[in-house]
Amino acid sequence: MLSILGEIKNGQMTINVLGKIVEKCWEGIPAHYNSVVLDYYVIMPNHVHGIIIINETVETRHASSLQPKHITLSDVIGSFKSAVTKKIHESGNNDFLWQPRFYDRIIRNERELYSIRKYLEQNPLKWELDKNCFENMYKL
Repeated sequence: MLSILGEIKNGQMTINVLGKIVEKCWEGIPAHYNSVVLDYYVIMPNHVHGIIIINETVETRHASSLQPKHITLSDVIGSFKSAVTKKIHESGNNDFLWQPRFYDRIIRNERELYSIRKYLEQNPLKWELDKNCFENMYKL
């Protein structure tokens, strides 16, 4: 099992140096997109789960023009993955790469939001049961 971002022991995720890079980049997303809000997230040994709230129109602070632009989830995730990859490669880990795609789900109501938050909170506890599942091995 790949544990490139940290390890789970006794149901608790402990991130390593690479996991800290992921965490810093994740938490920095709103600094680049002023109308993007982060909700719950969890860094797992070989992947990340998170809830991102995107308001209608945002201004990007890193774009050459500050003209309002409609931001997509793909924009946010692409920028996040790019930043993480760059920082990890700069740290000397040149073999790091993400899975080329990501899985998304639109949260349509408070009940779904609560359910997904609960899933994220409990994900490290379930790791021991799921860690050998092929689908979980290559989520990056």
